[in-house]
Amino acid sequence: MILLSILTSCEDDDFCEETTTPRLIIGFYDKENPSAKKVVPLYAWADGKDSIYELSITDSILIPLDTRSTSTKYRLSTLNTVDTLDLSYTTTDVFLSESCGYIAHFTDFGIEKATLNWISSIDVNVTRVENETETHIKIYH
Repeated sequence: MILLSILTSCEDDDFCEETTTPRLIIGFYDKENPSAKKVVPLYAWADGKDSIYELSITDSILIPLDTRSTSTKYRLSTLNTVDTLDLSYTTTDVFLSESCGYIAHFTDFGIEKATLNWISSIDVNVTRVENETETHIKIYH
C-alpha cells in the first residue's frame, strides 16, 4: 500500500513549453505608401544596454520591455541618424503554470516622447502587449 501511494503521488517533471514574456513588435512602413512595409538598415538599443540589432536590414523588430519598470527608452539608428522612443506601460504579472511561473503582460502601452529625425511618424497600433502575433507600433520613414 505504501509503495502504491508513493508511485501514484509522484508527478512527472514539468517542462515549460509556454511562451515567455512577449516582446514589443515594431514594423517599419513606407511614408509614401503607408500600407507597404519598408526595410531599414537599423541599429537598436535600450538606454544603457548593448545593441539588440546591429546593422540589421529589416522591416520589423522585436524588442523586450523592462518588466521591473513602467517605461523603457530605446534608440533606433539608421545611417548615423538616431531617434529616441520613450515607451510607457503598466506591467501585469500573469501566472502560466507551476513549471513556467509568471510572465509579464503590458497594458496602457504608449509613447511618452519620441524624436523624429529619420522617422516621419509613429502610430501605436495596439495598446496591450500580450503576444507576438501582431505589430504593436508602426514607424513610417
